[in-house]
This record gives sequence, structure tokens and C-alpha cells, in this order.
Amino acid sequence: MPATIIDGKAFAAKVRGQVAAHVARLREEHGLIPGLAVVLVGEDPASQVYVRNKGTQTLEVGMNSYEHKLAVDTSEADLLALIAKLNADPAVHGILVQLPLPAHLNSDLVINAIDPAKDVDGFHISNVGLLGTGQKSMVPCTPLGCLMMLRDHHGSLSGMNAVVVGRSNIVGKPMAQLLLGDSCTVTIAHSRTKDLAEVCRRADILVAAVGRAEMITGDMVKPGATVIDVGINRIERDGKAKLVGDVEFASAAEVAGAITPVPGGVGPMTIACLLANTLTACCRAKGLPEPEGLTA
Repeated sequence: MPATIIDGKAFAAKVRGQVAAHVARLREEHGLIPGLAVVLVGEDPASQVYVRNKGTQTLEVGMNSYEHKLAVDTSEADLLALIAKLNADPAVHGILVQLPLPAHLNSDLVINAIDPAKDVDGFHISNVGLLGTGQKSMVPCTPLGCLMMLRDHHGSLSGMNAVVVGRSNIVGKPMAQLLLGDSCTVTIAHSRTKDLAEVCRRADILVAAVGRAEMITGDMVKPGATVIDVGINRIERDGKAKLVGDVEFASAAEVAGAITPVPGGVGPMTIACLLANTLTACCRAKGLPEPEGLTA
């Protein structure tokens, strides 16, 4: 029996609806409007599209959107000065610096200059440490979106065997921490894991975030497992450009119990969770209850 398709696009629309409803209540009951500031340095086409989409969706849920587009040769001092200004601005509850930055800028230095309470990407070293020790933090958007979809599909994740293929600071490591927090038994695997196929076949939950097109094939999936494909890879096939994940979808869908497609799976959840994080940051800053179902 073919796998259930987990529709990330529909789920993201549901999350945005929840965010919009909570934002409307904040405005009506407290006169508060969450604000998200996005900083883009340079003119990378993919980054420009992503920033534009973030701005559009921010406004659609009733939040304020503040876009700062800087020249590619902006100095580190000027960028840090802007971040300091945004840190001090009470109208800004979330700050996101679009990555990658131009080569002359130190990404770690820039990210760690953001107020951790406004770090809606969850990349600040303080938030990484808080997440790793099971404390309240800002959680990276893509892993948070994966966790939301898994909870929605399974309910409780307690006791399930989870394998995360990929060890990046942006997805793999925080994903493993979130699954541990939901009482999964977690294995982190990667491209150099010995007998990767056998490790993957033990997983009730298999998260592919390794960045290699169609690396995970159907014979690596445990029958009935839930497969979350975080990968986004552009390849040429039959003379045409095609977007595929880290999972070979057709073969995996024949074995898995549920699977996310690419596109239309994890991708749409990233911006939805960015909005959720901005809402959470606003509520925390004002000492108000956090939105239910939108945090880790």
C-alpha cells in the first residue's frame, strides 16, 4: 500500500492561520503587533526570492515586516551596527539575517550579535546551548516544522526509533535534540556512517537532511516508517531541471507508511515556523502566554 503523503503546503497554511488568529488577539487585547526584521546583504537571486516571500507572508498574518537590503560590499561594522539598532528597537521582536553572507563577513560573529530573544532562526550559540540542554529556546525553523508534522501525524512520538541522516547545525543536530525532547531513541547518521542502509532500516522515523539528491532509496526504509525529506536538490533529468529531495521518492513511497514530498513537504513549513517563532518571541518579550501548538 502506497505511503500517506504528508502535505506540507496544507499544513503550513494551517500554521499561518493559527499565527494570524493569535496576532489578531494580541492586537485587539494588548495593542501589540509582532514585528519581523529581515536583513539581506547583496543580491543573491535565491535569497532575494526567499526574503520577498518572507515579507509577503509576514504581512499576510498581520505582523509588521521590516526589510533591510544592504549592498554586497557592506562592511562588517555597518552590519553589526544595524543589528545593534534592531536589538534595541521595541517594535522588532524577531531578527533574521539571510544566509549565506558575502565571503568578507563572518557569519558566526554576525549571528551571535543578534539578541538571543530575537533570534527567530535559532542559530545563536545561546539558543543552541539552551536547546541542547532541554531548556526554553528559539528553535531553528526547519526542524521545528518537521517536529510539528510528526506530532500531527503520530500524536505521541515517545519510544519511537528515529534516525536523522545529516549532522548540520541548521537541521541535523537540532532535529535530533527535538526528537530526544519528545522521548524518541535517536541516532544521528551521515554520509560516512558505516552500513548506512542498515541504520536507516531501524528507523520508525527517518529524517533525511544530508544534502545529496535521492541518496535514501526505498530499500533503506523500514516498512511503515515515516520519512521526512528535508533535502532540496536541483538536478538535470531528461534534459530538464528538476527539484528532488534527499530521498528517492518513488521507491521510498512504496515502503514507507508516510512521507513528505519535494517540493511541497518540509519547505513550506520553514517560513510558517519563522512566523510562529516571531509570534513566540513577541509573547515572551511581553510576558504573555505562548501560542499553543506552535512551539517545541
